[in-house]
Amino acid sequence: MGLYLDTKNATFRKHPKSKLPRSTCSFSIFLIVFLFHLPNTTSSITFSPPDNYLIDCGSPEQTRLSDGRNFKSERDTASLLSTENDVQASVEFSSIATAAKASASSFSSSTANDSIVPPSSLPLYTTVRIFPQQSTYSFHISQPGPHWVRLFFYPVPDPTHNLTAAVFKVFAGDFVLLDDFSATTFAFREFLVNITGDRFSLIFKPKKKTVAFVNAIEVVSAPYTLISDSVSAVFPPGQSVAGAWGRALRVSYRLNVGGPTLVPENDTLYRVWQTDATFNAFKEGSRNVSVPPETVEYQESKGLTPLIAPRMVYSSAQEMENSLTMEPNFNLTWIFNVDQGYSYLIRLHFCDIVSAALNTLYFNVYVNEIMAMESVDLSSLTGALSTAYYKDFVLHSMNITNNKIMVQVGCNSNFHSGIRDAILNGLEIMKMSNSANSLDGLFTVSGKYKGPNSGPKTMKIVAAGLAMAVAATVMLCVACIRWRKKPKSWEKRKSFSSWLLPLQSSYSRSSTTSSRRSALSLFGSRRSKSGYSSYISSSVVLFGKVFTLAELQAATQSFAEKAVIGVGGFGKVYLGVLEDGTKLAVKRGNPSSEQGINEFRTEIEMLSKLRHRHLVSLIGFCDEQSEMILVYEYMSNGPFRDHLYGSNLSKLSWKQRLEICIGAARGLHYLHTGAAQGIIHRDVKTTNILLDENFVSKVADFGLSKTAPSLDQTHVSTAVKGSFGYLDPEYFRRQQLTEKSDVYSFGVVLFEALCARPVIDPKLPREQVSLAEWAMHWHRKGSIETIIDPFIARQISSASLKKFVEAAEKCMAEYGVDRPSIGDVLWNLEYSLQLHEAAVVEEGDIKGQSLIFMEKKVSNGQSKMQSVIDDFEDVSEDHSSVTVAGSDGHIPMFSQMGNFQGR
Repeated sequence: MGLYLDTKNATFRKHPKSKLPRSTCSFSIFLIVFLFHLPNTTSSITFSPPDNYLIDCGSPEQTRLSDGRNFKSERDTASLLSTENDVQASVEFSSIATAAKASASSFSSSTANDSIVPPSSLPLYTTVRIFPQQSTYSFHISQPGPHWVRLFFYPVPDPTHNLTAAVFKVFAGDFVLLDDFSATTFAFREFLVNITGDRFSLIFKPKKKTVAFVNAIEVVSAPYTLISDSVSAVFPPGQSVAGAWGRALRVSYRLNVGGPTLVPENDTLYRVWQTDATFNAFKEGSRNVSVPPETVEYQESKGLTPLIAPRMVYSSAQEMENSLTMEPNFNLTWIFNVDQGYSYLIRLHFCDIVSAALNTLYFNVYVNEIMAMESVDLSSLTGALSTAYYKDFVLHSMNITNNKIMVQVGCNSNFHSGIRDAILNGLEIMKMSNSANSLDGLFTVSGKYKGPNSGPKTMKIVAAGLAMAVAATVMLCVACIRWRKKPKSWEKRKSFSSWLLPLQSSYSRSSTTSSRRSALSLFGSRRSKSGYSSYISSSVVLFGKVFTLAELQAATQSFAEKAVIGVGGFGKVYLGVLEDGTKLAVKRGNPSSEQGINEFRTEIEMLSKLRHRHLVSLIGFCDEQSEMILVYEYMSNGPFRDHLYGSNLSKLSWKQRLEICIGAARGLHYLHTGAAQGIIHRDVKTTNILLDENFVSKVADFGLSKTAPSLDQTHVSTAVKGSFGYLDPEYFRRQQLTEKSDVYSFGVVLFEALCARPVIDPKLPREQVSLAEWAMHWHRKGSIETIIDPFIARQISSASLKKFVEAAEKCMAEYGVDRPSIGDVLWNLEYSLQLHEAAVVEEGDIKGQSLIFMEKKVSNGQSKMQSVIDDFEDVSEDHSSVTVAGSDGHIPMFSQMGNFQGR
């Protein structure tokens, strides 16, 4: 295309690569303006739904919406409803319509995890059907297949019932659509359900002592071609997920990327498309671009028609702002809040409306930092420009952490010709029902609990685990019999208790009964109500306090919100205080999270084997009444990050920051080398480095940790997990995890400690967004002091700074083989601390003087600072290695001071 509409500046612009003469451009502008004023047209392909139930609940007459649809009245649909003691409530249209119109502006900007309310549907919210008891709508299905189920909720004022306090469930056939749902304002929920029979039931079941209600209902046929039954997985790459129609889908997000909100009258299937502005994580790095909708083409022979998405979706996009000067590693990013424990169907819509010629635009697509599509060339996929294309993926629940889905598009750095750009036109995210056939909560239609791990496959795993537990118990009994035949001296040395590693010495006084109960639970001999014990490997030997739920409720004031001190993908962390005044950190898992169960198991398995001054200690756990709770020592000064930026806490001195980094490095060094088989943390960041009352740092959160590769392996192949900004790029590209992935993340932590700013800050200019890239840029220029935290700038000696930055720079080498071990990094940090302390002693701790730039000359022309450095270099020449804390106790020095030059 020669021209495109720059919606940010409300003007038409000539594409940089266009060779159209100015006169042609002027004529084109006139033509485009003319086309924009033509009526909105669609393809010749239309869809007439065989089943089309539209009900305005509680209304005495039919309601016609501005989009042309007619919703039938209660009188016309009374035969569909079977209920007892139903109550109809309605209010005057004018009074509620006024309230609705006043709230209409909030619809288009809604950021809730559901579809927005289209303003054209406001008349449907003026009446309501109330259900004091379970009630059922029964529909005759003339053509089985996929059907839209759309529900409208608004708590219309009623003299008898307070609908804002209503709590209820909604079932659709065998699926749970809503569980313990309530609505205090306008709400709209949209589902896609595959109906296999000729009858379909929609059930409303109020919670005890409350009622259920609904304002309007749609049950409408959808095209068979809308969703494929087999969809590719984001990870593992190439894996197909079959049986998509065996699940129900809930529309979580549907975006018209780069374009305006589209209401039902603009869509072929009466869908609503939000603008992407709320979810765009880096607006400054993107710009809207659009063309006339009439220029978009569909390849109907391949099944791609306007029923997939209307032309107005494909005619707008987000592209990279100033793409020619863009950093090659920069991506356009959209972030969405989702529910943990569910898989999601993600549909990406593309249409190349920015290229002037074929095969000139190549870009990559990432979902949660996993490569989903590489070197995408839309013109090769479609054979033409301005041609619609879409791609579906399933993101498994195991690849979702922190309740987030992140979609990114970015340049492919392997292609050095063509447009350095990336685009996205539309995006749909749909939650998939879990193994309990639920889209909300963990209960089946019968009301019985069926957690996310209750499927047949999981039951087989549990059965296998129980079998292993029985075998372990038998072996334990045999061992006990043999022990009795040994001399007492041997019995003392090899007692059962000596096999168990105490979790916390201060709690070794736990009663014998409690201790045995803890050990037996891990061998599968005690079955908790939740069944979570079966998830803990029988090989784990754990001896610690088993807390009762009542104890932890008392300690946390019944898990009060005011006691929350942190929130993560596993769940919330509470401050607990025991009767004796001992403070605890109580991490309460979210029972609906499959990832949480995995983290619960991993934390126990990892921390039960580890004991180090710079690792947060696990004190005990609780698994009563469907709970997953881990109890840790309390770190009163919280995360390292909170003392660097983003809070009102007092700033840390340079020496304190060095000591904290050294402590964290010691903890990581122990992980990598101190255990029988090394452990890779996989989520090293400043929020996972906690500080106690004396500012001693300890590494925390082992939910993502992995056992390191054995001697005959070079890496561990695993799904990419970690935190954006800290993630090792080599691990991200190859899905091959090594200890050097932790080293890279720790390098980012070092720069974060030095510069006191977020590792990713989309509010900054593009070249400054990534701390890692920004710091390396100034390091290469030899001017790293330009971006360090002003608070510590006058405290750091130049020698200490150089050694510190040298360590950070080496950590962030592109390839893992070029990075030092964490032990080498530790040596350099300790050396940096020694240089700092020596410089302070030499120059004096004089307030207001900058040690970085201060060099007092002495009589021989040498600076005192240089003399200090020379003294340390003399020591280094005599000792090529030093001893540090760790299992091997001996770590080679990976660099000498030498002349420090920015590279």
